[in-house]
Amino acid sequence: MKYQEVNNYINGLFVPCNNTRIEVDSPLTGEVISAVPLSTYSDVDMAVQAAKSAFPAWSAMTSKMRSQILYNYRQLIELNVNELAAIIHEENGKTMDEAIAEVRKSIELTEFACSIPQIAVGDVLEVSVGVECRSEYAPLGVVACINPFNFPHMVPHWTVPNALALGNCIVLKPSELTPVTAMKMAEMLKMAGLPDGVFNIVNGAKEVVEAICDHPDIKAVSFVGSTPVAQIVYRRATSNLKRCLALGGAKNHLIVLPDANLELSASDIAASMCGSAGQRCMAASVMIAVGNVNPIIDKLCTETSKYIPGTKMPPIISHQSKENLIHYIDEAEKKGAKLLVDGRKFTNDESANPNGYYLGPTIIDWRESGSKMPDNEVFGPVFEIISAKSVEEAILIQHESPFGNAASAFTQNGAIAKMVAQQASAGMIGINIGVPVPREPFSFGGWNASKFGAGDITGKSSLGFWSQYKKVTSKWAKQEITDWMS
Repeated sequence: MKYQEVNNYINGLFVPCNNTRIEVDSPLTGEVISAVPLSTYSDVDMAVQAAKSAFPAWSAMTSKMRSQILYNYRQLIELNVNELAAIIHEENGKTMDEAIAEVRKSIELTEFACSIPQIAVGDVLEVSVGVECRSEYAPLGVVACINPFNFPHMVPHWTVPNALALGNCIVLKPSELTPVTAMKMAEMLKMAGLPDGVFNIVNGAKEVVEAICDHPDIKAVSFVGSTPVAQIVYRRATSNLKRCLALGGAKNHLIVLPDANLELSASDIAASMCGSAGQRCMAASVMIAVGNVNPIIDKLCTETSKYIPGTKMPPIISHQSKENLIHYIDEAEKKGAKLLVDGRKFTNDESANPNGYYLGPTIIDWRESGSKMPDNEVFGPVFEIISAKSVEEAILIQHESPFGNAASAFTQNGAIAKMVAQQASAGMIGINIGVPVPREPFSFGGWNASKFGAGDITGKSSLGFWSQYKKVTSKWAKQEITDWMS
C-alpha cells in the first residue's frame, strides 16, 4: 500500500483500531493504497470524551489566541500545498491542478476563520440609565462534521476552522473512500499548536454516522453528501435534539439564450460539467435551451473533446459509481434521448492507467425524445439538454426540480439575467458562470432538497450555527435619575 493504514485520531494521538477494515483504492489505478477501520459507537464515544475534556480550556481561550493557532495552521497548509494535493490526487482522482485549487480554497476558508475575532464581536449598549446590555458568541461544546469524498480537504474546511475559532471541540468523520487527507489535517493542526482533544477523527461508515447523530454530548452536526442520506441524518440528529445542517445533492439548471456569448458559454459550461469529473454539487447538469441555441451546443460538444480522461479529466471515484453512470446513460438512450457526446466510447490518454475508473464527457439531448428527463442527481460528467419556449417557461421548469443548489443564466440581456436571478429557486445564482460558488465572506448554501436546516455552512451565515448568542444585562449602582427599566 502506498499509504499506511488509517487510524482514528483521538486526544492528539493516532489510535490503533482493531475493528474490521476496508480497503481504500485509488480511482486512478484501481490499486489499494490504504485501509480504513469501520469504527463503532465506542470509538465515537472515546473521541467525544476527549473533546469534552479539552473543551473547558479551549473555550476559555480568547478568540485572538484561537485564531493565532488557526493562522499557524494556515501557514502550514500554504507550505504544503503540493503534498496535500498529491494525496487528494491519489485517493480522490482529481487532476493535480484541481487538487491544488481545492487546497487553495481551504486556505481561503481558514483565512476567514482567522478573521472571526473581528467579525463575531458582539454588541454593547447602555440601554437605560445605569443599565448595560452586552451580547457575545458562546461556543456550543462538542460538535461533529460528516464529510463526503469529492472534496476531502475543502469540505472539512467549510466547518472545522469556523467551529474551532468559535471555541468548539470537534469530531470529524471523513468519507471512507478518501480518509488519508484527513490524517494530514490532524498532523498539521497539532503542529500549529492545537491542544490535544480539540480536534478528533473517527473513521468508518454508517455506524459512525448513526453514533454521531445519537450521542447525547454532541451538540451540533454538519453533513455534506447525497440528498437521501442528508434527509436521514437531519431527521435522526434533530430527533435527538441536536442542531443539524445537512447539505444534499443537486441537479443544477442553466438557462441558455441565443444571444449568449458563444465562446464564453461553451467553455464555461464544459468546464463546469467536466471539472472534477462532474462529481460536485455545483456542476452544470441541465441546459434549458430557450430558442435556437444549437450553435452553442455544437461548440459545447467541441469543447468537451478537450477533456480527455487521464489528463484534463479525472476518473470517477469508484467502479460502482462508474457503472451507475453508464446505466443512467444506457437508460436515457433506451428512452429515445440522443447522445451528442457519448462518454462510454472515450479514449484514455495514453499515460492513464487502463484500470482507472474513467468515463468520458457525455451530453444527452432529450428535446426530441418524447420522454421526460429524470429528476435524480447524476453526479458525473453527464450534461443533459431540454428546451423551453420562453424564459418564463424555463424558470417554471427549474422550479419543478426538487433541488436548489445553483441556477445560471447565459445571456447578454441584463433584464433577463435579473429575472432569472430574482425568480430562480436556488440558493446560488450565476450569470454567465457555470459554477457560481460564492467566495468568502459570502456563504455557501442551497435551497429546497439541497439543504436541510437553517443558515449556510460557510461565511458569516455559519457563525450562528456553531455558537449560541449570550446576552448579559448589568447594573452596578443605584441611580439618582431613573426610568422604567432602572
